[in-house]
Amino acid sequence: MKYYDKLIFEISREGRVGYSLPKSEWEGLTSSLSEEASGIAKNLLRETPAELPEVSELDVVRHYTNVSNKNFGVETGFYPLGSCTMKYNPKINEEIAHHPAFCGLHPLQSEESVQGALAIYYHTARVLSELTGLADFTLTPFAGAHGELTGLMVMRQYHLLRGDTKRTRVIVPDSAHGTNPASAAVCGLEIVEVKSTANGTVDTNDLKGLLDDTVAGIMMTNPNTLGIYETQVVEIAHLVHEAGGLLYYDGANLNPMLGASRPGDMGFDIMHINLHKTFSTPHGGGGPGSGPVGVAAHLVDCLPNPRVVFVDGKYKVKSGKMKVESNHSGGICQFGNSCGRVAAFMGNFGVVMKAYTYILSLGKDIKHVGPIATLNANYVKESLRDAYYLPVDTVCKHEFVFDGLADKSTGVTTLDIAKRLLDYGYHAPTIYFPLLFHQSIMIEPTETESKETLDDFIDIMHRVAEEALADPDMVKTAPHTTPVRRLDETTAAKNPLIKYRDLC
Repeated sequence: MKYYDKLIFEISREGRVGYSLPKSEWEGLTSSLSEEASGIAKNLLRETPAELPEVSELDVVRHYTNVSNKNFGVETGFYPLGSCTMKYNPKINEEIAHHPAFCGLHPLQSEESVQGALAIYYHTARVLSELTGLADFTLTPFAGAHGELTGLMVMRQYHLLRGDTKRTRVIVPDSAHGTNPASAAVCGLEIVEVKSTANGTVDTNDLKGLLDDTVAGIMMTNPNTLGIYETQVVEIAHLVHEAGGLLYYDGANLNPMLGASRPGDMGFDIMHINLHKTFSTPHGGGGPGSGPVGVAAHLVDCLPNPRVVFVDGKYKVKSGKMKVESNHSGGICQFGNSCGRVAAFMGNFGVVMKAYTYILSLGKDIKHVGPIATLNANYVKESLRDAYYLPVDTVCKHEFVFDGLADKSTGVTTLDIAKRLLDYGYHAPTIYFPLLFHQSIMIEPTETESKETLDDFIDIMHRVAEEALADPDMVKTAPHTTPVRRLDETTAAKNPLIKYRDLC
């Protein structure tokens, strides 16, 4: 193995430098200046030089280039990550978003100087309304969880405006994404769990026993986290609305619905969309993200401020107590009834730009996104059901969940399978979620993957299943070809090594 093929953290050698800066005329002067003159508190000044790596420029370039090549991304391989929709981000999205006319904007510019950007916000909201069947959107939230919190704030504001102060409970399915109960708790609401049936959908009988005049609403994902369509959604909407509650749609699984069904038509009152999932902007590592929130007509007044409106032939940013009769949601928008402000400015404009470009690029062909994603998921599921246990045997939407291997006699676990996939150059699927099954493997191929890629993944999954029976110890000790072998993940989380000297 070549020196630079290894993942080397310590290549420092005493006296080795990448570049020599000329001597500063201020060198040594700072320490003699008074604290007031230098602007730096004495206790913050170093008494000894910083202990930094001593490396040549070439060493630095080669090191970081090789480290970057060891990262896994959707552009380097298949990402079968369930419940995250890691689809390909077309390069035209990046080109448009990085155009100087857009990326050079400042949030404090005058409205007159950013009419184009405001137009994009306004028309993106209109397109999202058309795709989801809801009346209006705010593009302010920075991520999916931020969108959930914003949507729940809208829900709470709606009930408060009606004087219905008892409604402090939110129903969440036992199969829900973890952010659902977390967002409800942050919003100051109490979480009530509704059970799933044997086929993985919401148990309407259990739901009926939970509904009363203290319920603010229910949070649902459709299709749910098992990738199964909630066929009783119309009945659920009727039950919740009859009890005075609202329906919140977790848009994390919106991808298979594009061109097939709209949350507003299902009866949902509020939803968030993960623009960075459904509309192709890459995500991970904490960003970038965008979680627009859409609402039905009777909740438009409760959306957060500020909002972009089109009045007298101009796009304007409005908030506070005022009325706008020509907003595209129709009728009069009472800005004074807003749930408040959830961000300093207008959200993640770069992500909105990429999503808007993606939508315009596809045009009416966007109707094929959901059906193709569904076709790909069912193809992979049916191809692997002989080797992996399928706990809910039904047609799925965009994703599906296995409960480990069909033959568990050798003790090979879902974690072992995920680690072994790394040896074959595949990112692992989501594992151990949802919590309904002990050995969950959640797979989501998305519509952007070719049949050849899916066939290769299917072949590798079969090969790992065969290895689990023929040589279980080899699978249990995987990965074997990665720069770093299997880690003690608990210790790594509790005592992370974050300084280069720790890695010597």
